[in-house]
Amino acid sequence: QVQLVESGGGLVQAGGLLRLSCAASGRTFNNYRMGWFRQAPGKEREFVAAISRSGHSTYYADSVKGRFTISRENAKNTVWLQMNSLKPEDTAVYYCAASTSVGVPLTANLYAYWGQGTQVTVSS
Repeated sequence: QVQLVESGGGLVQAGGLLRLSCAASGRTFNNYRMGWFRQAPGKEREFVAAISRSGHSTYYADSVKGRFTISRENAKNTVWLQMNSLKPEDTAVYYCAASTSVGVPLTANLYAYWGQGTQVTVSS
């Protein structure tokens, strides 16, 4: 198992940037495909980005493609989400998640472990 703790959320103006971090416990971090999801009030949890175990491959939702970048450093047991050109519609609680899926995990049901979430609020 792995424990995940997100940090880096906050309040930012539209057009600004934030860098979210996800710190993972354990020695087997590189066994997990990692993802970021977000959930706004009254809406379902939404896929944002995912990264392969090695960090070689990345995947993004169309809504964030070109603005967000997911990365990882396995030696530090950490995954990041760099968010640029933020929009008010990016406002949500952002969750880091870990998957043992044999394929590419692009849906929440394929992630077994979740962080507590960090709030991102983008003002107009």
